[in-house]
Amino acid sequence: MPENSFKKVRTRIAPSPTGNLHLGTVRTALYNLLYAKCHDGDFLFRLEDTDRERSTEEFTNEILDGFEWLNISWDDPSSEDAPEGATMTGLVEDNIIKQSQREAIHKNYIQKLLDEGKAYRCFATKEELDALRAQQQANKEITRYDNRSRSVSKEESDKLAEEGKAFVVRLNLGTDRDITWNDLVRGEMSINTKDLGGDPVIQKSSGQVLYNFAVVVDDFAMQISHIFRGEDHLSNTAKQIAIYNALGFSVPEFGHLPLIFTQDKQKLSKRKHGDIASVNTYKKQGYLPEALVNYLVATSYTDETIGEVFTVDEAADEFEIDDISKSPAIYDIKKLNWFNREYISKLDYSDILSFCKDFSKYLLANTKYDGDKIKLMLEGVQDSIDKFEQIDTHIGYFFEDFTVINEKEIKTLEEGKQIIEKILILIDHDGINFDEPASFKTGLDTIGKILKLSGKKLFMPVRIAISGKTSGPDLGLIAHLIGKEKIIERLRIAVAEAVKTA
Repeated sequence: MPENSFKKVRTRIAPSPTGNLHLGTVRTALYNLLYAKCHDGDFLFRLEDTDRERSTEEFTNEILDGFEWLNISWDDPSSEDAPEGATMTGLVEDNIIKQSQREAIHKNYIQKLLDEGKAYRCFATKEELDALRAQQQANKEITRYDNRSRSVSKEESDKLAEEGKAFVVRLNLGTDRDITWNDLVRGEMSINTKDLGGDPVIQKSSGQVLYNFAVVVDDFAMQISHIFRGEDHLSNTAKQIAIYNALGFSVPEFGHLPLIFTQDKQKLSKRKHGDIASVNTYKKQGYLPEALVNYLVATSYTDETIGEVFTVDEAADEFEIDDISKSPAIYDIKKLNWFNREYISKLDYSDILSFCKDFSKYLLANTKYDGDKIKLMLEGVQDSIDKFEQIDTHIGYFFEDFTVINEKEIKTLEEGKQIIEKILILIDHDGINFDEPASFKTGLDTIGKILKLSGKKLFMPVRIAISGKTSGPDLGLIAHLIGKEKIIERLRIAVAEAVKTA
């Protein structure tokens, strides 16, 4: 293996525009970013768009927009310390490398390995390979390519190619040997070449260079020193190390991260789990990007010195790869919502108003409340919002009437009928000042002393009657904002409903 020639820490993220931006991709990007920042290195971006059939401009734009929304940026990929042969092409605006623009370079390296006898043409047809696979299955053997074309001489290979016989190019892994590396997350790793399914294809019959080969050439050109990615890439890493060695490139250090699983222990995927795997879902639902970033980092990383809530810069200052868990990360929407509430609770009012207007039909069409009352309303629900998509469920009763239909809540109204009637009497006798939010609660406390009730038994029937909710802002604030006339109307409706269902 060549002596390590990397001059500085350089990590990267390299998504393929063949689908939506996945939570796992962002999480991997964040660990690469944190490692680079911690070591005063570079974090780079490459778009792996060589799958012509599945790559689309739509997915490319979604990926780039998603990273921009999350405030994840990358550095200039050019390097003054790049060794001879590390040709950097494919650079587009915003420091993005496009793999598809580097195909000629990939093919030059394929030819280099063919010329050196480290790779060979394989002329086996699909029918021949299907028959091989069927025979292995019948014998209850592991299916693998049997390396049959290794024995074809260069002269015969050249002759068949000149005759136009279709072929793929395979890397010659040689005799069975262990490919080993010290994984920065998992420790010492070893995979034998006989467990890699035979000599791997590195170029299709169409001429397209395949993933494992292209990424090695590109990571060498970008001088990537450390690669952190999902543990589902373990066998790819063994193949890629073999390619690094064949090309005479320095091998970067690898770290394989635990994957994100659902509660039922399935790998989180768009195909199985729908939109919850896509970053765009959280953007559309009104999550804050800082909260999603914090949550994704925390799924497999803990640091007692910074606690649970932290910025990327705070995490980078203390980041240690040893603190990455080896166990699968479990997708937990309740935990994500907790993070989002934490971040929402810290927003200034102007930001809260701006976010809420993007998601609220009531605020956009508001003709009922002045600015001061809207401020009181939003500050009253601020700590309760999981995501801004929910805002109208939190404030709708300020703007529209409602009907209580939940059986448990109807039963609460029945049991609290006497409380509601007494507060109506208190209001009728001007015992509550609606200009002072505290006055409503004081009135309820007075009724509670008379009826020897307190807590939920006293407050819950009234809360349900005037808001249709079992939680929310202070009752006095609700009464102050909605106003005396509407509060009386709702309390009377609640009494009537309680009588009707009694």
